[in-house]
Amino acid sequence: MATIFSRIIAGEIPSYKVAEDDRYYAFLDINPLAKGHTLVVPKQEVDYLFDLDDETLAGMMVFAKQVAAKIKREIACKKVAVVVLGLEVPHAHIHLIPIQSENDVDFHREKLKLAPEEFQEIARKIAR
Repeated sequence: MATIFSRIIAGEIPSYKVAEDDRYYAFLDINPLAKGHTLVVPKQEVDYLFDLDDETLAGMMVFAKQVAAKIKREIACKKVAVVVLGLEVPHAHIHLIPIQSENDVDFHREKLKLAPEEFQEIARKIAR
């Protein structure tokens, strides 16, 4: 059975896409720690990030770097944090989170509640 991320990539489940190429897909996290919190996933369905072949993993990091540059350009932040957890969804993914301090990467914090219009505006700005 396809993961939720594979279903998002296939367009079966809507997402707020910020970037895509033939191998990777980036979209806003619907339970963000910060405005602009983005997930980067390979289109290839592999559970564990470090089970990706070297070429796919390296390409994913380059793709994530490009997305992070767009996030930093559009979202007021000191840096864009890179977090790999990977236990919630059995599909390799990277969190890109705009931060002002290391405390902004606390996944136990209450998540932001954004209206669909806010997600759309953020995705539009990052996707430019």
